Amino acid sequence: MEKANIYLEEVSCPSCVKKIESALTKVTGVESAKMYFHSSKVKVDYDEKKTSHHALEKVIQDLGYVVKK
Repeated sequence: MEKANIYLEEVSCPSCVKKIESALTKVTGVESAKMYFHSSKVKVDYDEKKTSHHALEKVIQDLGYVVKK
């Protein structure tokens, strides 16, 4: 099991948190996804055999959020 910390540019509202968490937990291989609103950080536990860090970032970007590099 891998653990990813993904940092985003500003997230504007608490409902965005739920949107991001929900989208990530639907990804095959994701065990859990928890977003911290005030730090704009997402912690994801996932199976590296079923998905990748890059794929998780893409899910977030497809929702319209900017991932810090």
